[in-house]
Amino acid sequence: MNFIEILKSVIYGVVEGITEWLPISSTGHLILFKEFMPMKVSEDFWNMFLVVIQLGAILAVVVNFWVKIWPFNTKVKNKPFIRYDVMNMWVKIIVACLPAAVIGLLFDEFFEKYLYKPAVVAAMLIIVGIAFIVIENTNRHRQPHINSLKEISYKDALIIGFFQLIAAIFPGTSRSGSTIIGGLLIGVNRTVAAEFTFFLAIPVMFGASLLKLVKFGFSFTPFEAVILLVGTVVSFVVSLIVIRFLMGYIKKHDFKVFGWYRIVLGIAVLGYFWIAR
Repeated sequence: MNFIEILKSVIYGVVEGITEWLPISSTGHLILFKEFMPMKVSEDFWNMFLVVIQLGAILAVVVNFWVKIWPFNTKVKNKPFIRYDVMNMWVKIIVACLPAAVIGLLFDEFFEKYLYKPAVVAAMLIIVGIAFIVIENTNRHRQPHINSLKEISYKDALIIGFFQLIAAIFPGTSRSGSTIIGGLLIGVNRTVAAEFTFFLAIPVMFGASLLKLVKFGFSFTPFEAVILLVGTVVSFVVSLIVIRFLMGYIKKHDFKVFGWYRIVLGIAVLGYFWIAR
């Protein structure tokens, strides 16, 4: 078994765990890393690995926010068994998932073939980076009017879902970045926007991972199974740390630093591929 390829899987897991939750695009970073550190696997396996490795990151959300997302009361007596506020939140999450789910199922292979390119990633890194800076500057003197998950309406959820659709189409956008931008634009405060984004990722990424696994056919070689397992476990551990860091960070800071990071990285990538030509 090739130790170097397993080490690459560890690195990809670290990159995924960091970039899935910071609004800087996990898929974009993984595509760029592939240019500089490709894995010796088939293209079909790589396309599946790119999505399924995110399962580890999603499990970290489940662990970190279990109390907020579990819709049943199993500990406190004299309270309803069903937590209707949590059930209502999950219905809103399903509503928000609809745009990306429908378009993703219909055009997944098209997007993968024509848009999963370094130039597209670089362009979207810059565009969304600028959007973060502009929105944060615009909102500097405004008070958000949605300050809890309960206050997010079905209309708000659908709007955030359409912003998630942008990320589903264009790699480098960042699913978390686009949904947080959508939340900020409609008056959701940063903490609530981030939490809703995390919860929204659970059905989206579980569904996307299942779709990729079905398309791949579950026909792993032992080597491929080890690579996938290692990357997923590392992604889970790193995500646990990053989620807690981000939730603490945004209580005192805005998202502009991530906007500047995206712009610098996007320009560097465009420069590299322009010189490489």
